[in-house]
Amino acid sequence: MKKLFVTTILAVGLFFKSFADEGMWLPMLLGQQVYNEMVKKGLKLTKDQLYNINKPSLKDAIIIFGGGCTGEIVSSQGLIFTNHHCGYDAIASASNMDHNYLQNGFYAKNKGEEIPSNLSVQFLLRIEDITKEVMDSLKGLSGTERLQKQAAVFAAINKRMSDASQNIETRVNSLFKGNQFLAFVYQRYTDVRLVGAPPESVGKFGGDTDNWEWPRHTGDFSIFRVYTNAEGKPAKYAEGNIPLKPKWYLPVSLKPLKDGDFSMIWGYPGGTNRYESSYGVQLAIDINNPTLVKLRDVRLKYMFEEMKKDPATKLQLASSYAGIANYWKFFDGETKQLVKYDVVGQKKNAEIKFNAWANGKTEYASVFSDWGKAYEAWRPYAKHRVYINEGLNGSPLIAFAGSLLQLEAALVKTGATQADIKKSVEAANNQRTAFLEEENKVSDEHIVAAVTKMFYEDIVKDQQPVGFYGTLKNTYGPLDDEATYKKYAANMFSKTMIFDDARWKAFVANPDAVTLQDDPAFAHASTFFTNYTSKYGPYYQQFTTKNAEMGRMYLKGILEMDPVKSKMMYPDATFTMRVSYGNVKSYRPRDAVFYDYVTTSKGLLEKYKAGDYEFDLPANQIEMLKKKDFGQYMDPTRKELVIGFITTNDITGGNSGSPVINNKGELIGLAFDGNYEALSHKLAFDKDLNRTICVDIRYVLWCIDKLGGGTNIIKELKLMK
Repeated sequence: MKKLFVTTILAVGLFFKSFADEGMWLPMLLGQQVYNEMVKKGLKLTKDQLYNINKPSLKDAIIIFGGGCTGEIVSSQGLIFTNHHCGYDAIASASNMDHNYLQNGFYAKNKGEEIPSNLSVQFLLRIEDITKEVMDSLKGLSGTERLQKQAAVFAAINKRMSDASQNIETRVNSLFKGNQFLAFVYQRYTDVRLVGAPPESVGKFGGDTDNWEWPRHTGDFSIFRVYTNAEGKPAKYAEGNIPLKPKWYLPVSLKPLKDGDFSMIWGYPGGTNRYESSYGVQLAIDINNPTLVKLRDVRLKYMFEEMKKDPATKLQLASSYAGIANYWKFFDGETKQLVKYDVVGQKKNAEIKFNAWANGKTEYASVFSDWGKAYEAWRPYAKHRVYINEGLNGSPLIAFAGSLLQLEAALVKTGATQADIKKSVEAANNQRTAFLEEENKVSDEHIVAAVTKMFYEDIVKDQQPVGFYGTLKNTYGPLDDEATYKKYAANMFSKTMIFDDARWKAFVANPDAVTLQDDPAFAHASTFFTNYTSKYGPYYQQFTTKNAEMGRMYLKGILEMDPVKSKMMYPDATFTMRVSYGNVKSYRPRDAVFYDYVTTSKGLLEKYKAGDYEFDLPANQIEMLKKKDFGQYMDPTRKELVIGFITTNDITGGNSGSPVINNKGELIGLAFDGNYEALSHKLAFDKDLNRTICVDIRYVLWCIDKLGGGTNIIKELKLMK
């Protein structure tokens, strides 16, 4: 009965925002009705305090951190809080075996100890609606011609609205599948320094076992600072640079949380596809997700085997492993939730209603019949594409060898100048240097062997590279024997010039196509990539063009079906600034199971396993927790240290590091994960089970102050008691 009720509600609310807490809202377009709902839930700030381009507002404290996370400014001196996993690569890059900040943690005692990084942060200056300008330029166009023209228009607007001298960058964004266009104007700062991070055992506590799970006890935070030149302008790293003086920064709350407290999350959610068709959801369930999970499982297996053996290897592969593992579990869970809640059925119900409305309307009547034909034509090749992206490119060696196809093209091009060839060779040489720094040959060799065998078993024979597996059989043995592929991979890794400095140097000095083509790693990459791009890549281009066109027409029709209700629709996440609102809230995921809204130090000690790869903790932390040495960070009601909490806010990847803010605009935590029961959130929001997992700011401050001795950092903050 409950499942039927949920399905019905989701189908009705599939397009129009009809229940609380769903929605990633553009702050510029925060309508009065949505704002009023926020106020009803407890918000005390005015609309101008949330977003204003003419004077400081809360949006000025929210930043794009690095290339795919969110951060927030928390002091008058440009201090940044974000997630540990967002700062992970910078922490790992700053570490070595003598100063292993990843393993042991790090807190700068003064600004002179802060460590430069290769990170940048971006502040949103303003958002401009350019829909009319773009639409006027696209009149009468469709399909490939429309997409090409749209790209050219975007490029022109981006150029016109950017100013490199001021580090101002504009990026036009397509919303509602090409039915609205906004220009987001940012200013980038490139002097970003590491200020602090907990030990990895704190920042990743629970590892893959707890990933996407609640209850959670992870201290997922790291601290950075952004610097400017003496005039307060963006500048490259220099010792004389000064901390940024922000327009707005978030005060930090030490007040206890209650079940039902208002919460809002600001940040940069990376991508959702909630207006996807039933065809797209079915393809994800049947092919895309299971294939990705299967291939990532193999990569993680062989990487983990080597990481366990050697601390240096663990440090080398840590960042890559974490990224692969994160969405391996996500896509596995997403598939299960999509099936469990019959999201395909929900989509089909909505599509039936659309078709009934579209009947007799020339512009919309054939949308779904044409869309279905496009998916039917592409479906036979979908698994092949996943194998290219997650299998072939899942091997660092093959991915690098594949990048050399550009060099090969320069070498065989008629009329290519020596300058062109030299440029391509230099690029390849630089890429090789970067590749070798991160390459672990043992795990990679296993990955190549396994993926080559899996490709033979999973991809239909008429899509396999002509002659490849016949030659492999004649040279190395039976194609159903694992040893055949191991011998093949071992030969490749032992004979490629990519690992041989002397041979590579000789090739760079006198590059020629034959030498490159004879290399076993390049030959492997070329065989598979060329087979796909020459035969099946065009099918994918045809599919994506048709898919985009039908998606645009579908959303255009939806917006016309009910113009009043369409104003309560929110666009899919596109890594642009959004705000979501909800409550701190407990939940019941299944019969007889109740999950409280917070986790505490008591549960952290219960999970602790000395020496365990995922559940170990520093000895001094265990001692302090057992003594209940919590200081001002103790929860007065529970008499414990609160570690994490959950809210009903709507987020997705890209929101990592996002501030969780109370009704007064004070920081109460950092968002870092979602719960397993609602992993279908990219395609469908679950109003009952969706929860955002957050690290409580009091645990963050306790780790900095009591565990790490970073009292200088605490003194920078505006603490609200």
